[in-house]
Amino acid sequence: MSKYWSPQVHDLTPYVPGEQPREQLIKLNTNENPYPPAPAVEQTLREFNASDLRRYPDPSSSSLRAALAETFHVAAEEVFVGNGSDEVLALAFQAFFRQDKPLLLPSISYSFYPVYCRMYGIESRSIALTDNWEVDLEAFGNDNGGIIFANPNAPTGHGHGRKAIAALLERNPQSVVLVDEAYVDFGGESAIPLIHQYPNLVVSGTFSKSRSLAGIRLGYAVASRELIEGLERVKDSFNSYPIDRLAEQVGVAALSDPAYFDECRTRVITTREQTRDRMAALGFEILPSQTNFVLATHPTHDAGKLFIGLREQGILVRHFNTDALRDHLRISIGTDAEMDSLIEALETLCR
Repeated sequence: MSKYWSPQVHDLTPYVPGEQPREQLIKLNTNENPYPPAPAVEQTLREFNASDLRRYPDPSSSSLRAALAETFHVAAEEVFVGNGSDEVLALAFQAFFRQDKPLLLPSISYSFYPVYCRMYGIESRSIALTDNWEVDLEAFGNDNGGIIFANPNAPTGHGHGRKAIAALLERNPQSVVLVDEAYVDFGGESAIPLIHQYPNLVVSGTFSKSRSLAGIRLGYAVASRELIEGLERVKDSFNSYPIDRLAEQVGVAALSDPAYFDECRTRVITTREQTRDRMAALGFEILPSQTNFVLATHPTHDAGKLFIGLREQGILVRHFNTDALRDHLRISIGTDAEMDSLIEALETLCR
């Protein structure tokens, strides 16, 4: 603590990301993609002209927005981009959720949401998950200053279809509903086609997961032009040049190969389902998942001890030391070889 900090800083509890180890481990703790980006990305990196870095980037990120617009069948003016979806979300909290009424969010979801609420002085109200650990959209009332949830949800893995999200939007026409689709490409159904029907819908996404670009920080939002303009006003009051020249070109390259994209996400989905079956055979209870991870618990083995035991065998998974999740492990889906190593280690630990 420092006497020089602003008073608000003293009260912050920052988001804690998954460990990024220095030693060589099988890393299944931060939901990174186990496969490299599209081949066009490597070609872009090889051909990039370093001399271009002496100039500022395009403040509108026009090329990347155009590529995203083509991918999602929307207008470029309906797309916003930022340094990872975390920055996009942070700007959305400022643009839409600083209201007189509370923001509604799931009780178990992406833990950055309450961090942003504290950072920006936003009142929030948590909505409990269902008994099946699903986001309870029916429980989100219409007396609110906004709604946000991850779909599919993290760390539980369940996703709602477009019809359920449309019903939520019908009940909440007066406030912004933000659907965080960081994991949608691993089995979910995107809400992006709904933006023209519901002008209060914002859909955010990331290049970190299904596009294998966690290391370069690219995120986006798709919404009506009215809402995109709100995001732009906040961005331009904070940082007019958020996407650098190299990142923009890499993002465009990543979007240029849909066949490779489909191949990689299909491999992840196939490995996920195989991993669920193999863990179930060891006695684990695993929630259904539409993401690139699984959330698992074992009725007779302590999750914290399993976490330590796996790390001792060179495998890193995520253990959330909270009341709701203390008995669970979140395990990212790696390559088939990495998941073989995980199962072998769990066979030893669960004897």
